[in-house]
Amino acid sequence: MNHSQTPLDLAIERYLLHWRALGRRYFKEEQTLRALSRFLNEHGFSDLTKQGFETWCQAFSSLRGVTQRHRQLTVCKLCRFRQRTEPKCFVPDRRRFTRSSPHDPPVIVSGTDVARMLDACDQLRATWQSPLRPALCRLGVALLYSAGLRRGELVRLTLADVNEAQGVLHIRESKFHRSRFVPLSEDARAEVHRYLRKRLQAQFDCAPNAPLLCHCVAGFHCYTGEGFQHLFTEVMRSARIQDADGRQPRILDLRHSFAIGALLRWYKEGSDVQTKLPKLSMYMGHVSIVSTAHYLQLTPALAQAASEQFEAGFGSLIDGGTS
Repeated sequence: MNHSQTPLDLAIERYLLHWRALGRRYFKEEQTLRALSRFLNEHGFSDLTKQGFETWCQAFSSLRGVTQRHRQLTVCKLCRFRQRTEPKCFVPDRRRFTRSSPHDPPVIVSGTDVARMLDACDQLRATWQSPLRPALCRLGVALLYSAGLRRGELVRLTLADVNEAQGVLHIRESKFHRSRFVPLSEDARAEVHRYLRKRLQAQFDCAPNAPLLCHCVAGFHCYTGEGFQHLFTEVMRSARIQDADGRQPRILDLRHSFAIGALLRWYKEGSDVQTKLPKLSMYMGHVSIVSTAHYLQLTPALAQAASEQFEAGFGSLIDGGTS
C-alpha cells in the first residue's frame, strides 16, 4: 500500500538524484532505502530515528554480516548527505554496525582448468528451449576468462556489440555508466566466430539489437545473469575443478584469474608492470587502479614471477656485484 511521502522519502529522492547525476546507477541502494522507508511506515515511525534504525537492523540480523553492514552503510551515507541540509537529522553510529565477515578469497583458475571447463560446456545437453546451450556457455566461459568481463556485461551483449571482423566487443553503459571497447585474444575471437556460425544456423533473430546469448523460453529472450549462473554452476560440477579447500570457482573468480594472468604474462615478458596497470584498469572498466588492485591477489605464481624479475634486474646489486 502506498503511503504519503515522509521527510525520509524526500531525502531519499534528493540523494538518488544527486548520485545519478554523477553517473551512478544506485539500483541496489534504492531498493535498500525504499525498503527502509516502507519498514518504518509499517512500524509507526514518521521519520528515521535511532529506535527505528535499530528495529530495522534487528529485522535482518539473521543475514550474513557483510550483507547487514552493507545495508547499514547505505543508510548511513544517506543520513550524512541529508545532514548537510538538515543538521539535526539522525545519523547512525558506524562504530556500532555489524562487522562484516571476510570475503572468501577467489579460486584462481589456470588455462588447463579453463580447457576442462570448455570440455564440460561441450557436454551440456541442448534443449528445444535452448538449442545453443552448450555453445553459448562455452562462449561465456571463454569471454569471462580471456576478457575479464563482468557477468552483467556478458549477458547484456547484443549482436551490434560484437565486431567479429576486428575482434572487438563494445561494452555499453556498464558499471558507473562507463562504456569501453574490449579487444579480444585470438582464441577468444575463434570462440566468437564459432558461436556466431552456430547461432546463424539456429535461425535466431539476427537484428543488431538481438541478444548475443539467447534462448526460446516463453519467446525469444536474452539469458539473465541468474540463468547463466545456473549453467556455470552445472559446468563447474561436471568439470570438477576445486581449490585445495574444495571450493569451486565462481563466475567472479574468472575475472580475478584474468587480472592475475595479465600480470603473470607481463612479468614473464620482462615488462614494467607498474606502467601497464593503468591499461589493465581501463580494459577491465575500472574508475581507478585502486579498483583493479582488488583483483590482484598475491598468488604463489605471481610472487615467484615478481621475485624472478626483481632478481634479474637487481640481483647483482644485492649480491655486491657490478652491473
